[in-house]
Amino acid sequence: MNLNQLVNMVVNTVMRRLVNLGVNKGIDLATRMGKSDDEVTDDDRAQQAGAKETAKRARQAAKVTRRLGRF
Repeated sequence: MNLNQLVNMVVNTVMRRLVNLGVNKGIDLATRMGKSDDEVTDDDRAQQAGAKETAKRARQAAKVTRRLGRF
């Protein structure tokens, strides 16, 4: 393994984490519907939790689909 491959592995790992962080922040913002934390009601929090679960399932389904596509 040469130095270029090692650098690419590190950069890819960091980029993957940053993209995942950005996607999760965007989902959180979208589920709050632009409200600040002070304006969020208990009903909104319950809806937000449901939306997070749905997004989590969608990510898992996409992962499984990619794995199945390899065969």
